[in-house]
Amino acid sequence: MSKNNENSKKGKSLLRFIRGYELQAVLAPLFKMLEAFFELMVPVVVAWMIRDGIKAGDAGKTVILEAGGLLVLLAVVGMGVSITAQYFAARAATGFAAAMKAELFEHLQSFSYREIDRLTTSTMITRMTSDANQVQNGVNMVLRLFMRSPIVVFGAMIVAFTFDVKAALIFTVIIPILLVVVLGVTIITIPMFSKVQNLLDRMISLVRENISGIRVIRAFSREQAEMTEYDIRNKMLQKFQLFAGRVSAVMNPLTLVIINLGLIVLIHSGAVSVNAGSLDQSDVVALVNLMSQILVELIKLANLIILVTKAIACGKRIKAVFDTEPSLKNGEAGIPEEWLDETATEGTSGKNADKDGAFLELDKVTYSYENAAAPAISDITFRACPGETIGIIGGTGCGKSTLVNLIAHFYDITGGSIRLAGREISEYSSDALHGMISVVPQKAVLFKGTIRSNMQWGREDVTDEEIWEALRIAQAEEFVREKEGGLSAVVEQGGKNFSGGQKQRLTIARALCSKAKVLILDDSSSALDYATDAKLRAALRELTEKRKGDLLVFLISQRTATVREADRILVLEDGHLAGIGTHDELLKHCELYEEIHRSQQKA
Repeated sequence: MSKNNENSKKGKSLLRFIRGYELQAVLAPLFKMLEAFFELMVPVVVAWMIRDGIKAGDAGKTVILEAGGLLVLLAVVGMGVSITAQYFAARAATGFAAAMKAELFEHLQSFSYREIDRLTTSTMITRMTSDANQVQNGVNMVLRLFMRSPIVVFGAMIVAFTFDVKAALIFTVIIPILLVVVLGVTIITIPMFSKVQNLLDRMISLVRENISGIRVIRAFSREQAEMTEYDIRNKMLQKFQLFAGRVSAVMNPLTLVIINLGLIVLIHSGAVSVNAGSLDQSDVVALVNLMSQILVELIKLANLIILVTKAIACGKRIKAVFDTEPSLKNGEAGIPEEWLDETATEGTSGKNADKDGAFLELDKVTYSYENAAAPAISDITFRACPGETIGIIGGTGCGKSTLVNLIAHFYDITGGSIRLAGREISEYSSDALHGMISVVPQKAVLFKGTIRSNMQWGREDVTDEEIWEALRIAQAEEFVREKEGGLSAVVEQGGKNFSGGQKQRLTIARALCSKAKVLILDDSSSALDYATDAKLRAALRELTEKRKGDLLVFLISQRTATVREADRILVLEDGHLAGIGTHDELLKHCELYEEIHRSQQKA
């Protein structure tokens, strides 16, 4: 997604997602308006029936039958119009929600690790599901009731003037008071419901963490502590929900009290007018019916306001995600043509290097995490050529993963430059860059499906022969062949039916299937035993030699045994480059590397 597209979305209303459903969005309230007009005719017909039918005795039988038939017709037509309106409203609301969710998901995919770290996974899940559903319900109810309820309320007031001006003035006093009550409750509850959704984020985060870490929780007998923590957050959420609910609940009784007071005044005023002979009993009945209609509609409107209040609060949270611009700056450059030419790999590596022979070049690269006190890495400079294997080693938190995440452009650097095949990595499109660089992260992640479908994440057109070759190099061929179905063996969500070592080997195989020019293994063999790790490294060396200087491999590890045979080893300490060289050179000249190696040898 280009930067221009992102900027065009910022600040735009969510109502843009109704595009394509404008007709349904217009027809739904129009049909509801028709229904409202039919409903307003009922008190008029009833007054006619009483005045010219019932009071006329036998002479009014024809009027009673005509009025009764008209009431039945109004009911049938009104029901048909109502069903039609609800159909159009549902079509528009579901279409709106589908378009919004699709674009929101696409927008989330464009985020760098920086935005994901800041927003958190639980928040994004809540906004994609709970918040989006609340907005959908809000749109649906607005289309159904937003036009109908005001028309019934103000229409009833207008119709009341046709019966008696003095009695109708009661309506002009009652309706503004009711509007003030509705508006006041709305203003108070919007921030409350926003707070409730934020607390729901935290609840989902806690539940997600507990479910994913249930084995660790049980291993340390932390069930009771986690239940206590859940109970605290649950009660806090309940407290705010009750508070917001109580404020919203005030609306209905207040509405009923005001309307019933209005009815008392109306009946008293009507009785006085009837006794004085200035008003007919049928007119009083019609006015009471009109007031009752207002009561029903305002109760509906009160519930609509509560629902819309929630939808507005949730819509603001979704809009905040849309207004969050991805920090990654991707260009439009594609994969270099010589990289797509298979003959370019035969015999020479020069075509895949820049004019100075470098495949990848980092110049004074610096990166700081958001709100961090100090940079995670500082002033990293080195160059790597095709056919090399580069090892990266250092203590926990020294910046190893940060460095390779910058090379893969998961984050944008805050200083310096990274060039790949003669271009800044930010000049490449995301698809092109990740077609050239394949990363195996620290945490092995598999997706529900089959082994074959997981391997196809690396390249959709990969053949079974290529998959088996990748599995052989990754030391996964043996256990995959033992699985029932082989490549068609089922992979459960998260790869839960595989051990940690098996998942790591499968993710390595998946990366190899992509045939990328840069392969980054970010401590991806930590769950392997030393023998399997050694076989994997030997197979990777064989692959590098076979591809004739066309592959650059990064091995990130905390084991010197894993990186010792690399062409060069980068030693990181507190985000700085403490040393660079071969295993033997570093043992002589790099105190930190020598210390790490000696401690592991003793172990």
